[in-house]
Formats: sequence, structure tokens, C-alpha cells
Amino acid sequence: MADKRKTSGLSKRDFMAAAGATAMVAGVGGFPAVLRAQPANVKIGLIHPVSGFIAFSGTQCREGALMAIEDINAAGGIKSMGGAKLEAVLADSQGKPDIGAAEVAKMAEAGIDGIVAGYSSAISLATSQEAAKSNTPHVVDVGVSDEIIKRGLPNTFRFSPGYGVIAKFAVENLDKINKAAGSPAKTAMIIHEESLFGTGSAGLLQKELPGIGIEVVEVIKHANPTRDFTNIALQIKAKNPDLVIPANYYNEYVLLARTMRQQKVQPKGIYSVLGGAASSYKFVNEFPEAAQYIMDCNHWFNPKSDIALQRKSAAEAKGLIYTYEVFLAYNAVAFLADAIDRAGSTDKDAVIAALGNSTWDKHGMPYGPTKIVGGQNEGGQPVNTQVLDGDIQVIFPEEFASAAPVFPMPA
Repeated sequence: MADKRKTSGLSKRDFMAAAGATAMVAGVGGFPAVLRAQPANVKIGLIHPVSGFIAFSGTQCREGALMAIEDINAAGGIKSMGGAKLEAVLADSQGKPDIGAAEVAKMAEAGIDGIVAGYSSAISLATSQEAAKSNTPHVVDVGVSDEIIKRGLPNTFRFSPGYGVIAKFAVENLDKINKAAGSPAKTAMIIHEESLFGTGSAGLLQKELPGIGIEVVEVIKHANPTRDFTNIALQIKAKNPDLVIPANYYNEYVLLARTMRQQKVQPKGIYSVLGGAASSYKFVNEFPEAAQYIMDCNHWFNPKSDIALQRKSAAEAKGLIYTYEVFLAYNAVAFLADAIDRAGSTDKDAVIAALGNSTWDKHGMPYGPTKIVGGQNEGGQPVNTQVLDGDIQVIFPEEFASAAPVFPMPA
């Protein structure tokens, strides 16, 4: 387990000195004085892949979670527990589910009060399963596999939507976008990474796309990491699909998009579901030409929410790129902290019950009312975004939209 933040407290020497001073004050003033002990810190375990092939996203998650802890402590901590401060206990899963689970076991043995993890679906499956052994409250920040929730672990919660909801939303809106343009897209190729996220995405889309009149002409799987997409780009060029649908993590997504541009692969649209880079200002800022016009269905903040915009400004003031990992991890910590506050203690059963009946709404997301059913917030929903002129715009749903979609992509 990586570094811990130190809890604040009094050493024996400091305590004796303070006690002596208190006695002196009591003797002079004639009134008894009581030295109040500071409430114990509430320890929150943050387990993310801050090394390995998904280190960028894992680090973004950690930074978002730490921002939430900093903000909550600055606002008075856990008020129902006398202002107890949140203390981050950090661990690196290295992108490996078994290491993530091992870190949970260490934290549980050390008396952790709650866990937020673990970015990827595979890691989140492992960390939540391990946390269930000690009944430790576990909030998933990003992992979208619905298997995480379907197992019925009473300690496991997810505030953001899962893949089933996101994929349904993505296919329905792709149909709307295509029909509004006269239905130019009739074929698609899916390019996906090899893990649970990519294979699950590809399987579901391959099943659903024919229902909206789009034939999947080929599905190509690639390894993590992949350093050269030339061969895959040439295969796409040979098949000439109307749509290219990537399902991969940040580095591979960027490299695929850049290689397609270099090889002059020009589909009518690039439309991803939970694209690792399509909704990332890092990609847009560093490779604006490759990013232009890419559409994505993903987690995104409400661009009309003052809460969201304030947090975005605060993150950027810290030098962070405001990606979905940052605000989803922030919300996961805040969701957990709100439950602890309402429980009035770190008793695990009480916190789990508070998570289950949560109506927390300070998230800045384009969600409906918070309603937890079987550990899942059924109020969570994704949005469709598109990169337009160096910015990421929301194009669906209309009540949150900041721009209209551009499709097909101009040649």
C-alpha cells in the first residue's frame, strides 16, 4: 500500500503541557477548563492504477478524489462526528485486479472506514469483492461493467451509470443523429481493447446496431498496450465503413485516431461509447485535428450547472485537465462522505444503510433524482458529446446541450 496521510493528534509531551496550562488557567480564573480531544480522522481508501498502461486515468481519479477530501475538510469535515476530517489512504493497483484486491485486504486489516476504487471494471470487480469480506463500504468511481452491481454485494455502490444504460442511450442517440442527417450511415467497424470493458462494449454494440439499420462489417480486438495502429487503420480503409466505433483506453484511442488521420481514413463519423479520449481535453488540446468532430457517449458534467463549472475551474487552477475521471471520483468520495455524515458514525452497517437511502444531489451532473436500487444510482445517465472547434460540446440530451451535432463529418 502506498503512502498514508498522517492523522492529526497530540503527542504525550504536548498533552501534558496543554494539561498543565489548563490547570493554571483554572486556578487563576476559578473556573474548570476541559481539554477537548479532536475527533478521530475518517479513513478513506483510494485505490487507483497510478502506474501501468492506464496510469493517466488512474492518476486523474486519484486527483479528483483528493480534491473532494480537501473540499469536505475545508467545509468543516464530517459535522455529525464533531468535524472529523477525512484522511486519504492511498494505494496503487498498477492496473491489475489482483493487486487492487490485495490492497483492499491490507486496508481492511488496518481499519479503513470506506473505499473508493478502482477506475477500470476489472479492478472494481476485484476490489468490491474483497471489500465485501469485511463488509467495508465500497463506492465504484468509474467502472461501468454491470456485473459489478448485479452480484448483489450489499457493501458496493455506484453513483454513475453502468454500461447497459450507457449503451442503450448511445444507440438510441446514434439513431437520432443518423436519421436527422438522412441516414447516411449504414455500416460500422468496431475497434476494441482486449479487457472486460472493450470486449463487453463490442459484444453489446454488435448485437444492438443492426436494430437501427447499421451493419457491423467487422470487429477488431487489440492488445493493451498497442504501440502501432497502422495495420488496423489500413484494414479500416479497405473495408471503408460509414462509422468507426472505438472502445479503448486513452493512449490507444489517441493513437488510433491519429493513425487514421495519417492514413487518410475518412469515415462519415467516429462515434465511440465511453471513448477513452473522445471526452478528454488532453486529447483535444494536444491533437485538435485528430479530435475534431469525434462524437462520444460518455460520463460528462452538466455544462449548465454552477457546481460543475466551479469544480472545473478549481481543478484547472490546480493544473488538472478536467476529464470524467476527475469529477466521477470526486462525486464518489462526496457521496460516501455524505452517507457517513448522515450515519453519524463509521459503523459499517450504518454507513451502508445511509448509502442505500441516499438522495445526495450536489454532483453537478446531468442526472435525475438520486435513487439507489441494489447499489446502483438509477438517476445517473450519460450524455453525447462532440469535439467542435477545439472544445467538447454536449449535443444530447437537448436540455443539457451546448451545441447541435455535426454529422456526417465534413471531408
